[in-house]
Amino acid sequence: MTKQALAVALALGTQAAQVSGQPSATSDGGNGRNTRSEGRPTIVLVHGGFVDGSGWEGVYQILRKDGYNVAIVQNPTISLAGDVAATRDVIAQQTGSVILVGHSYGGVVITEAGNDPKVVGLVYIAAFAPDNGESVGSLIKNPAPGAPVPPILPPRDGFLFLDKAKFAAAFAADVEAKQAQFMAESQVPWGLDALNGAVTQASWKQKPSWYLVATDDKMIPPDAQRFMSKRAGAQVAETAGSHALYVSRPGPVASIIKKAAAATMATASR
Repeated sequence: MTKQALAVALALGTQAAQVSGQPSATSDGGNGRNTRSEGRPTIVLVHGGFVDGSGWEGVYQILRKDGYNVAIVQNPTISLAGDVAATRDVIAQQTGSVILVGHSYGGVVITEAGNDPKVVGLVYIAAFAPDNGESVGSLIKNPAPGAPVPPILPPRDGFLFLDKAKFAAAFAADVEAKQAQFMAESQVPWGLDALNGAVTQASWKQKPSWYLVATDDKMIPPDAQRFMSKRAGAQVAETAGSHALYVSRPGPVASIIKKAAAATMATASR
């Protein structure tokens, strides 16, 4: 599939507080810096557009129970540069290696922020995995005829929102109805500068990556996810789920993150 074909295949999709995710880990007195045990990398979770970091709670709880340090980036989604800076700040606060995990637009953020030397792996969850010079805006410019069209409202003062009445069907079809409604009502404005922010150096060209395809996604078509994951040379898993599968199905999401962590630890021990 060519880049033009990818643009045709894609339909729009997007989606710092820190928490200790390892029971045996200690804190340095409240400054947000975590220590690690067992040589495990810290897992840094990056959300996408229209949402905030609280959607990662289910994934966080699984990883925490299994002994991982976890940090959640509350990226403001105003601009790509600002979101990368927020992610780099969280990376800098960690002791040792880091695995970056991005959902949707968060994949763009980790693709750029992943060039940090502490980052040893990238995990994409139904996410954009752009190449150099690409942005979400460029990738979704020409949706395929008949492809699901996300219910994005016209920009307001430089920000985008999804139609609340159509949010659940498009973004969170398998999320419990009350929770999906709350997600629609509590949307975070997604900036046009984030939508159009282009990657300058795609870290997946140098770092190992993993990709979880959501086969029921109505925001980023599964075939586009498959193309991007193949292009990045990622290890790929697929699971049934909506675009918000990180909320509705945290188990498979945590599973691929743990596989990435195990693989990077094995590599480091050689």
